[in-house]
Amino acid sequence: MEIIIPILTAAVRSGTPILYATLGEIITEKAGILNLGLEGIMLVGAYTGFSVAYSSGSAWLGVGAAFLVGTLMGLIHAFICVTLKGNQVVSGLAITMFGTGASSLLGREFVGFTIPGLSRIPLPVLSDIPVIGPVFFNHDALIYSSYILVLFFCWFFTSTRPGLNLRAVGDNPRAADAMGISVTGTRYFYTLLGAGIVAVGGAYMSLAYTKMWGELMTAGRGWIAVALVIFAIWNPARAAFGAYLFGGVEAFQLRLQTAGTTIPTPVLMMLPYLMTIGVLLFISIKKGKGILFGAPASLGAPFFREERD
Repeated sequence: MEIIIPILTAAVRSGTPILYATLGEIITEKAGILNLGLEGIMLVGAYTGFSVAYSSGSAWLGVGAAFLVGTLMGLIHAFICVTLKGNQVVSGLAITMFGTGASSLLGREFVGFTIPGLSRIPLPVLSDIPVIGPVFFNHDALIYSSYILVLFFCWFFTSTRPGLNLRAVGDNPRAADAMGISVTGTRYFYTLLGAGIVAVGGAYMSLAYTKMWGELMTAGRGWIAVALVIFAIWNPARAAFGAYLFGGVEAFQLRLQTAGTTIPTPVLMMLPYLMTIGVLLFISIKKGKGILFGAPASLGAPFFREERD
């Protein structure tokens, strides 16, 4: 247990930015909009969060600023994909390239700087529970917020009218429009909200996980989140499991490096991405057998109100 508990604790910390990105993408895709710009949005969120926290001395101002900048990037994506009916894949890739370049350029002056960041807040009573306590309840507030988000979205998608309206827009926008639901407004709102949540995942990297800024510090976590959405079958609870699973792989390879294993470091660093490829292969096999389900039926398809079936 002396070895397992630190690895599980590190898995939660390492998986949290992936979880935020996955949750943000899930609610975006539930509205029928595919956003492949997660990596760029996370990088901009990480830079914005760090720069604002460093300048203001408040990590929470950094989190708020990252969320706002993320929504602005989501607004760009929504305008291209919803208003202009542009290609969602191309728009997402462009956002990734823009976010990568902009964060690298603007973040040069902050390389090597550190901040106090978000500190751990052990939850009374809960943090004292054997095994579960130190693994889940001895972290910072953003991790606890991710737990709440998972529970909230599980309830929201299945038990609320706005959640059912959201699913209707993603599955059958024409029927939703006939019911009086604003397809355009719904897709705009959840694309912005999803991008803001993704940016908070990036901010977690610089404000809590490393407490410093580094170029390309998300290291492909945005792309892992894209794959994880499918792995989770658009289910927030499964997304949490998958995020912590990926976080555990990363924590395990870091521990192997510090233990002085004979396995080359580049090979160990490949483990999370090899696992991503494995998940995608698994999903492809299941899809080929007709087992995969849960994807919004109109995902990636623009809505033209004037069209008739």
